[in-house]
Amino acid sequence: MYSLFDSDSDSDSFDNERVEVAVAAAGGVDSDNNSEASSEFAPDEEVHCKFDLQQISYATELVGRGEYACIQNITDDGWEELGRDISNSYDMETLCLCRGALDDHKVSFLFRGLTSSDSLIWLNLSHNNIQSEGFNILFRALRDSPLEELNCRECRIESIDIDSERLPTDLKQLCLEKNTISTDGCRGLAKLLQGEDSMLKTLDLSNNKIDDEGVGALADALQNNETLTNLDLTGNNGISKQGMKLCVKLVNDISSIKATLQSNHTLTDLSVKYIPSYYYRSIEGPNPDDEIQRQINMAVDINKRHERVAAGKEKVILTQLHSGKRAELAALQGVDHSVYGEINPLHLPEVLSLIGQHQGQGELYVALKSSIAGVISTVNRKECIKEQMAYHRAKLEELGAELVATNALEWGVVDFGSSRSNKISAYHAAKLEQLSAELATIKAAEGGVVYVRSESHSNKRRRAC
Repeated sequence: MYSLFDSDSDSDSFDNERVEVAVAAAGGVDSDNNSEASSEFAPDEEVHCKFDLQQISYATELVGRGEYACIQNITDDGWEELGRDISNSYDMETLCLCRGALDDHKVSFLFRGLTSSDSLIWLNLSHNNIQSEGFNILFRALRDSPLEELNCRECRIESIDIDSERLPTDLKQLCLEKNTISTDGCRGLAKLLQGEDSMLKTLDLSNNKIDDEGVGALADALQNNETLTNLDLTGNNGISKQGMKLCVKLVNDISSIKATLQSNHTLTDLSVKYIPSYYYRSIEGPNPDDEIQRQINMAVDINKRHERVAAGKEKVILTQLHSGKRAELAALQGVDHSVYGEINPLHLPEVLSLIGQHQGQGELYVALKSSIAGVISTVNRKECIKEQMAYHRAKLEELGAELVATNALEWGVVDFGSSRSNKISAYHAAKLEQLSAELATIKAAEGGVVYVRSESHSNKRRRAC
């Protein structure tokens, strides 16, 4: 039997700072978890355990070591009753059941009683042997609670089974450090990250057994996630350079300008590898993994300084339109084509203006060399259009002359709606109209306004030549 009562008065109030836990040891001793604590109690005697609290109505701490070790002897019914007491509390905001207080068996009974809570916002279950089954039980049980922070550090969790339709909608921080989470666990967490109602901002997966495949599952889930800002993957030795490159691509996909704009611009801290201090780097020499992490850091730093849309544009300017930085990212991501091949030549004046403003004259010169083929192709296109327009005009004139000659011979009227000549004429007329429109578009772009930087005005206008 489990009970909480005031040790200093007969009041049932939970506002006291010192309470007493009475547990029935009979049948409830757990010799595997705490042999020293269990040996102090006879099997059939009732055990009273006193422990200090800081306002139980606000915060409660029950740990499985030291003076709190008697919690090891709470029976299954006692854990279920404790769960009900927590559910019925309107004041308890934080609860710590850590350091050997629980295992997967006890969790199942605790959350039979703790089916919901209107007040609990912080729960620490770290250093318990709750395993995967216990974690999945508690996660389902807390789906309707206002829980914001959950700490399951070092709980021997390997796989995670999450119902995407029944997520704790207020959960903002989840610590799963030092477990044994692998690819299957990452797939389960992907459901949480992809959930429409997910509000998770911080996810700590450091020191697990995550590999490149697991990183891929997380990266796919985070592609369109707009809530998670902090992800810690350090200490996962299964993550190779390939997995780190997936993280770079997640936050700055260099394969195209569109891909860069559609990258993740929400993450502000993505740690895959710890970068040592300058002293140790000078001893050990350069590490390629450090360079990859620096590319990740550069992208998330942009996210940190800008809102999402502005961050995407900034990445395009600072990486896509900078030859050196783009070359580094392209090498990491296996991209082998020039960015200027996808830019409409009509937009090149604006692009070159941006490069001149943000990257300086050196990069502007490189951009001009890279884009000159596009400029020339635009000029060539104008000439080509003019030649095609002359051809279609000539064909229309030829058909018109042929039609006049035919009418003169037949002294009648030709049915233009069904005649072959009329169809051919319509075709050439349509092509002529299409080409005229394209030529007008090119001329309009060439006569448009381009913003350039000068010493006196950063946004002075002038007409493009």
